[in-house]
Amino acid sequence: MPHHAHDHAHAHHEHGEHAHHPISQECNQDTSGTSLRINVPVILPEGPDCDACGQRIVEAMQGRRGVQEVHLDREGDAVILCLHYDPNLLTLEALERQVEAVGGEVGTQFQHRTWMVRDMDCADCAMTIEHVIGRLAGVQSVVVNYAAEKMRVEYDAKAIQARAIQKKVRWLGYEVQEPSHDHGHGEHDHDHAHGSGLKVALLSGLFLALGFLGETFTNLPVHYFLPLYIGAYITGGYDATRHGVRAALKLRFDIEFLMVVAAIGAAILGEWAEGALLLFLFSLGHALEHSAMDKARHAMHALGEITPKTARVHREGAELEIPVAQVQRGDEVIVRPGERLPVDGVVIRGQSSLDQAAITGESIPVEARAETSVFAGSVNGDGSLRIRTTKLSSESTMARIVKLVEEAQTQKSSTQRFTERFSRIFVPSSLVFVALVIAVPAILNMAPTTALGSRAGLPISESFLRGMTILVAASPCALAISTPAAVLSGIAQAARSGVLVKGGAHLENLGTVNTVAFDKTGTLTMGCPEVTDLAPMDTDEVELLTYAAAAEAHSSHPLAKAIAARAASLDLPEAGDLQTHAGRGIETLVDGEAILVGNLKLFPDAPDQIQLDVDRFEEEGKTTMVVKRGDRFLGVIAVADQVRPEAAQVLAKLKAGGLRRIVMLTGDHERVAKVIASQVGVTEVRANLLPEDKVTAIQDLSRDGPVAMVGDGINDAPAMANATVGIAMAAHGTDVAMETADVALMADSLDKLPFALGVSKSSRRIIQQNLFVSLGTIALLIPFALFGWAGIGIAIIFHEGSTLLVVGNALRLLRYGATS
Repeated sequence: MPHHAHDHAHAHHEHGEHAHHPISQECNQDTSGTSLRINVPVILPEGPDCDACGQRIVEAMQGRRGVQEVHLDREGDAVILCLHYDPNLLTLEALERQVEAVGGEVGTQFQHRTWMVRDMDCADCAMTIEHVIGRLAGVQSVVVNYAAEKMRVEYDAKAIQARAIQKKVRWLGYEVQEPSHDHGHGEHDHDHAHGSGLKVALLSGLFLALGFLGETFTNLPVHYFLPLYIGAYITGGYDATRHGVRAALKLRFDIEFLMVVAAIGAAILGEWAEGALLLFLFSLGHALEHSAMDKARHAMHALGEITPKTARVHREGAELEIPVAQVQRGDEVIVRPGERLPVDGVVIRGQSSLDQAAITGESIPVEARAETSVFAGSVNGDGSLRIRTTKLSSESTMARIVKLVEEAQTQKSSTQRFTERFSRIFVPSSLVFVALVIAVPAILNMAPTTALGSRAGLPISESFLRGMTILVAASPCALAISTPAAVLSGIAQAARSGVLVKGGAHLENLGTVNTVAFDKTGTLTMGCPEVTDLAPMDTDEVELLTYAAAAEAHSSHPLAKAIAARAASLDLPEAGDLQTHAGRGIETLVDGEAILVGNLKLFPDAPDQIQLDVDRFEEEGKTTMVVKRGDRFLGVIAVADQVRPEAAQVLAKLKAGGLRRIVMLTGDHERVAKVIASQVGVTEVRANLLPEDKVTAIQDLSRDGPVAMVGDGINDAPAMANATVGIAMAAHGTDVAMETADVALMADSLDKLPFALGVSKSSRRIIQQNLFVSLGTIALLIPFALFGWAGIGIAIIFHEGSTLLVVGNALRLLRYGATS
């Protein structure tokens, strides 16, 4: 079993004898036999691919002696392996050893690797790599993301080795690198490579300009300037040729192949200037496209550079500066004023203000003092802090954000999958169409003349030129880059603003939402009750609060904590043993007198004044506690979960943004729910709901269109999983929230929710605009080229211009929120 397995699982055995075994859990299904439940990543930590590998474990475990049934369950995003077995034939320990062994075998055989892929010229290159690598024997799946420059491969290590996959990618003309943890170094090299690409493109332009000017002003034949045009061809077309031709050898005809064929066709016709112009603008366009895309990539990689590389640790009476990767849980880390925090932890000494904008997106600093939880990447203010480390550097909140954002880059949205399928069919179809455009008019031109003395076709030179022009016009470069550029920019801007979106599909889906459902406790409210009203009777508030707090001093009930917080400044008398009256309240002795605290059921003899106060507070949706000292009633204390101060304003913004329905889903009483709803502006309330009832409510709301569910990411997980988009408040229970939800708000506030919906709608709108531009350009140019109304030069300019236009349009998302 992996060494970290015990950190991820907890135990339950139906017979009780192993109630705390490290990997067992109770099965959700009703069965007569004994069951074992294991979180698949515990034995096979591969994240997104757990379904496939989990199924392989299921197949390997079925039919074994003592194993009655094996199946996979899903809890939120977690994949659970559930085994039902006969304890008379197989012990729990033996079964776990078998599962661990099988998991080890599967994990060893089916490898999952992620590599950086450099030198991709356009989004179509990613599809070429997927096509070629996906056909290798032993490769189970491959996903290449051009925007993120990453390739994720699952392969059978018994059939193919990692170096063979890398070798094939290099054969296609691309560089393969291991993911670098030193972002700065990798990015520097990458920028240098892209800078070289721009210089080569400009050199091609220089050769073209010299040849064209010489031909124009000297009136010499074109062959005098062929060396210059050939130089333009070589510098402008080298990358496209080596990528496109090698792809074509594997029966993958991509955009680069179309460009090379068109340029060669122009040369055959003697149109050297047009062919050189095509390759120059193609290489220049891709160089500028790379430069623009790097802006989005830098925004993403900047997240990984926020956390310091070293930490100042107090060990054995001395201060040591060590790499942050060597800091252990429990280490005492010293952070001086103005420094960034290197670790997640809890403040044990000192007081300061912290700028947590890198994690939460909130620009207002928060106060940090003893027992405050803090995050790596936060900027310390004026005070010095000592922090007890609670997470390793690889487990910190910032590290998990970077990891999840990187995973999000490799996921493809539905629109991106559509454009890839379209390109996969459209490109070879274009080649066939071009062949017909060239051949049919030429053949008709060879036929006998008509009665009017004209021919029906075109000369071969003219039809060939039109065919080459159509090749340029039909090349879907802009279409291929339109979606990934927008998705990368949208996710990057969201992450920089404290909103974690876990994939392009979720970014697009959030933009379609017309209904938002909110959990109440911890989402619309603060999640912790507070004393709101004191109604003393024949006494003062101090006596009422003092004896209530003394009686509740030994209780862990949330209402007791609320009273204790309100009475923190009072001197409390010592209370005796606590006696509980189930469902009614408590009783104890203070100074020899009986003190009773509870609801009206505990006080059938309560006077009218007490009953009136209770009724009044409960009408306001508050919980009441009556306090009695001896024979004397001291009064009523009202407690309520406080509404988040920003909730009403946030919901008003959502309504102004065009949401049709805002719904509250809560397990609380309807009266309490309606009071909260009236305070925050919710117009539809569904109360008294169990977790399964919330799932049903989400399914019902989904009939009216896409639904987002906003909750705390733990007990609302089933409802969030059934919503179109699950949104978690991730400030508390961060790891669970980030794993469960599709979108996580990193601040303990709803303020970023309108931003999240806004950036997703803008992303979706920009994707639609890009699709219109890219498809519209193709639809316009093809008939113009077919009928000879546009030459190859016009097609080249519009083709490359549309590509740069959609990338520039996508980069507008990096400014979203700065001006909105």
